[in-house]
Amino acid sequence: MSSILVVDDEQTVSRFVERGLRSAGYTATVTHDASSGLALASGGGFDLVLLDLVLRGEDGFTVLRDLRARRRTLPVIVMADASAERDVVACLDGGADDYILKPFRFEVLLARIRARLRRGHDPASSVLTVGNLRLDLLSRKVTVDDTHVELTAREFALLAVFLKQPGAVLTREYLVSRVWGPLFDQSSNVLNVYVAALRSKIGSRRIQTVRGAGYRLTTPERASLFQSLGAPRASATSAATVTNPMSTEKNGSTGST
Repeated sequence: MSSILVVDDEQTVSRFVERGLRSAGYTATVTHDASSGLALASGGGFDLVLLDLVLRGEDGFTVLRDLRARRRTLPVIVMADASAERDVVACLDGGADDYILKPFRFEVLLARIRARLRRGHDPASSVLTVGNLRLDLLSRKVTVDDTHVELTAREFALLAVFLKQPGAVLTREYLVSRVWGPLFDQSSNVLNVYVAALRSKIGSRRIQTVRGAGYRLTTPERASLFQSLGAPRASATSAATVTNPMSTEKNGSTGST
């Protein structure tokens, strides 16, 4: 499942785009100001950015310029009012990959997103593998020991987040935000339910609970180490440092079951 960052301070538009993206099977994260948009996009974890040209704090062109200095290959589609067509030209020259003028039909935006992601996807890079666990982002297939595992859409999205950061401790807030969105009720036990479901389908010891910190998808090397030490579960003292979920994809947030 591709992850898309929407940077737009028009809440009506951003909600409309977010709902459409989620309905189309994408993971969507929305931010309304330039500084947080740049921080999120620079940190990693997103496959594409939808960037509005008019933002609180700074204009979209400045965000694009600073983003391109940090991440040269991240696809960016600029959203702009029809009156700002000349600014769109400057953005395309400044590193944007495509543009769409407001108001737009969501089907057109979706087609542009799919086209941009197809161009940016190396088939090999769409396959996430840890040991004998394999997830294909394009075909949406998951296998364990070459045996197909049937997952729901949310289970697939959650597993993809884990597989993108094997061995890293991911906090509850981070995982909930990535799979259900930043506005989802963090006090809900839905994450516990989905982690338990994943464990039942891919193996109970693959996702470790790190007490007081979050969850970790164990790697074969780490599993072998803990097996030799006779300690199948991770402890909080052995966990990697958990960073702010608003910073990078390597920083996680999940809770324990």
